[in-house]
Amino acid sequence: MLPKKGKLLRIFIGESDRCEGLPLYEWIVIKAREHGLAGATVLRGLEGFGAHSRIHTAKILRLSEDLPVVIELVDSDEKIEEFLPIVDGAIREGLATLETIEIRFYRSGKAE
Repeated sequence: MLPKKGKLLRIFIGESDRCEGLPLYEWIVIKAREHGLAGATVLRGLEGFGAHSRIHTAKILRLSEDLPVVIELVDSDEKIEEFLPIVDGAIREGLATLETIEIRFYRSGKAE
């Protein structure tokens, strides 16, 4: 069971970023699961820009193959802190933020 307080690790990268032959977002989700993190979600952005101020968009006239991607990972402070060195070594260009959060965990099944 997760504690009531935890951390949200939010990673901003490009859709075309890769690691070990996989899209970086997929590699991060696989590693998060291998390390027993509570959850991971990948969100694909419609438009955005990063460090180089280049607009990446899904508009039909400027179709981009490198749309923004956000990976959100949630778990206890300790597990997120242990996971950070793994992603630090894989992200060549991007941004990561950490937030202290309140966790409410819902599961299907019998109520106790």
